[in-house]
Amino acid sequence: MAGKVFFSVTMSLDGFMAPEPVPAGDAFSPEKQDDPGVRRWNSKWSELQAWLFPQRFIRENLKLGEGGEEGIDNDIARATYERTGASVMGKRMFDLGELAWPQEAPFHTPVFVVTHEKRDPWERPGGTTFHFVTDGISSALDHAREAAGERDVRIAGGAQTIQEYLDSGLIDEFSITLAPVLFGTGIRLFDHVDRARLALDQTRTDASSRVTHLTYAVGKR
Repeated sequence: MAGKVFFSVTMSLDGFMAPEPVPAGDAFSPEKQDDPGVRRWNSKWSELQAWLFPQRFIRENLKLGEGGEEGIDNDIARATYERTGASVMGKRMFDLGELAWPQEAPFHTPVFVVTHEKRDPWERPGGTTFHFVTDGISSALDHAREAAGERDVRIAGGAQTIQEYLDSGLIDEFSITLAPVLFGTGIRLFDHVDRARLALDQTRTDASSRVTHLTYAVGKR
């Protein structure tokens, strides 16, 4: 039996899942770290994800050292990883990650990148191989489903890619982690989604001292 298709993102309380975009080559370039836009992007992104990096599972997965926090946040981070048999992402997310991920990329499963650029598969240590799909989101999902087997497929991001899958009726459920930060501006998750086509059913709520995790099943109106 095929698994579910889902996404899981962190969002600011005012509805932004990422800061205003900066060029992918600038975000992690040593020469650009004093640029005001890059500094603002890094500060906001770090603030948004502040709940995640202290978790024991994340520290182990990214090889950041021993120790770390345990509890509901750690359990959810681990469960999200363990349920995922393959991931799909957009080209911008890949471009940012290619510069930021360690050599042993943190997925440890096949990843299918939706892009217009042809490229041979990119295999990384630890079980992650990036495959570049040039014929659309449905094709990328078909490849991901086949690779995932009975496990779930995660639509990793970014916002535009998630929106395309939502609008196409291809998402079964999603989780939003609400972080206690306010962005004011940035990239909204639901800005370009056809809301009239979606029916949401809240299926789970979990809260820690840091964040609140909300899970929704997605249906059609």
